[in-house]
Amino acid sequence: METIALEGTLRTDLGKKSTKALRNAGLVPCVIYGSGNNIHFSSATQAFRDLIYTNEFRIAEVNVDGKKIKAIIKAVQFHPVNDHIMHVDLLELIEGNVLKTEVPIRLVGSPNGVKVGGVLMQKIRKLKVKTTPEFLSASIDVDVSHLEMGKSIRIREVNVPEGVEIMNSGGIPLASVEVPRALRSSSAEEEKEAEGETEEQAAE
Repeated sequence: METIALEGTLRTDLGKKSTKALRNAGLVPCVIYGSGNNIHFSSATQAFRDLIYTNEFRIAEVNVDGKKIKAIIKAVQFHPVNDHIMHVDLLELIEGNVLKTEVPIRLVGSPNGVKVGGVLMQKIRKLKVKTTPEFLSASIDVDVSHLEMGKSIRIREVNVPEGVEIMNSGGIPLASVEVPRALRSSSAEEEKEAEGETEEQAAE
């Protein structure tokens, strides 16, 4: 799993005036939760690019006040108009401590249904999980090679790694092999022709 380094400056003044000044200087006010005493710091906006604007699950290593802290993104507040990052909450990774987060899904294998003309559609991109830092992974692999045309795999069918619990409802479809419109139209025409032939035979 990739780790992104962040250089942070400890914040002592948490007032609105100070926060506004930070943002005007191109910095993002942040807080790390998890160790008992919340750590308030600021970091350059561009430093979060590889953590926030990505589909991959990554860990942040924050260097603040001479201490390196490993954490994950908990929440991001964006400006309602220009989408600039306004505030970032992080959760410290403490061995043995249970955490909840979202992990990307990686579909593995070539479905049988795709080989005969179907289209693989991924319904969900991430799964909500409960785990501890030692069992965190960059993704959860889901084997879809067995999927036939018109069939789906649901969350309850996913084999999760040791120490990981999925929080999503088990009945939700995760991926499916759908019948293309052209193939559906062709099948419908063939059915009509077959029905017509049967009716003609019956009339004779």
